[in-house]
Amino acid sequence: MSHALIVEDDADSAQMMAALVGAQGFSAATACSLRDARRQMAMQQPDLVLLDLRLPDGNGMSLLDEQSLIGNSEVVLMTGHASLETSIQALRYGAADYLIKPVSAKQLQSILSRVTRPSVLRAEVDTLNEDLQRSGRFGHLVGKSEPMKGIYEQIARVAGTSVTVFVAGESGTGKEVVARTVHDLSRRRARPFLAVNCGAISPNLIESEIFGHERGSFTGAERQHHGFFERAHGGTLFLDEVTEMPPALQVKLLRVLETGTFMRVGSTTPQETDVRVIAATNRDPAQALSSGALREDLYYRLNVFPIELPPLRERREDVPLLVSHFLQEIGQREGGFKRATPAALERLTQYRWPGNVRELRNVLQRAYVMSAGAEITDQWLPRDVLAQPLRSADAGSLEVAVGTPLASIERQVILATLEHYGHQKERTAAALGVSLKTLYNRLKEYGL
Repeated sequence: MSHALIVEDDADSAQMMAALVGAQGFSAATACSLRDARRQMAMQQPDLVLLDLRLPDGNGMSLLDEQSLIGNSEVVLMTGHASLETSIQALRYGAADYLIKPVSAKQLQSILSRVTRPSVLRAEVDTLNEDLQRSGRFGHLVGKSEPMKGIYEQIARVAGTSVTVFVAGESGTGKEVVARTVHDLSRRRARPFLAVNCGAISPNLIESEIFGHERGSFTGAERQHHGFFERAHGGTLFLDEVTEMPPALQVKLLRVLETGTFMRVGSTTPQETDVRVIAATNRDPAQALSSGALREDLYYRLNVFPIELPPLRERREDVPLLVSHFLQEIGQREGGFKRATPAALERLTQYRWPGNVRELRNVLQRAYVMSAGAEITDQWLPRDVLAQPLRSADAGSLEVAVGTPLASIERQVILATLEHYGHQKERTAAALGVSLKTLYNRLKEYGL
């Protein structure tokens, strides 16, 4: 039988939680101080520690420093004053989750349903790292480059916690794949993972889709509708392109993150939710803040653990692995395996990929269909891929083939100039002799 220790100085609250824990199949003990907690942990190592932050003889967080006592115990903090600082501290010290006081039975049951020893999670990460060395894959992600190894390390660090993750990166870099990998390594893996593209839902419907609505709350609402927060209960909700969410709705999202409650459209009854939020954007967060597309208070609440994905052009050594992965995936689906010739692979590796991994996958899908034999030659690659130079003699110059479409040349020049000036858009626009607005319009056309 799993054993739980409740460290809480309020005797009534401690006994109530012990009863709830016992009803879930745990044996339970209580401690009213840090000293008492240390004594009981020395006698019996608990599987779960419910730890109050404010105790008569000190801050409960100090117990997390004593690894010889904590060992493989799962630690859940209890506080009536949750804050960004507390979240960061909890992450740093390895706490797995939060309970906001007063603790409800529903919250506690949800926590108990996903208790997993930290050693189990570490073993899973070790297995993924072995897969990475052998096949170049880490969960759903593919790549062995140094930038991606850094991403894997961040995922392994944050997956076992409950903190909010904010993923930034250009379109097509794999933000949803990162979110899925975090979910699959988390204690919530057995519960739903829902992905919502905030920019793809009508502004008139997005509140109803996210929070749900009551019957009759607006014209056409013929029945009660459960939103994403209810459907993802106990699991993970991935909010892609969160900067596209209307400002009024961002306020309501902030309230959910702070209080763990929301109200359906047309209702005055708060609903409790236990959802881990992972948000993402393809925009520069600083620009989104300055333009008003993202509220500052929401940004700081989402950005507890930031992950910034590198574009494919900054990890070109991963292209051969990605090509092999996608062609194998397509072959399994279509019933026949094909490979890229060395010449085609060289072209694919040297291309800049403004659409990133998504563009590479789409190019390979088309090339697979067009090629008749078992090999994909550069004959079937798009003009843009063939038009770009394999090598540049000078970092400040470009070579283009005769007959390259003007639109392709313009894109190559703009992207090369942007990279040359360290992605400083003002300097890039000045060098190209165009307005900043024109440059932004072009980058938007390219999906950047």
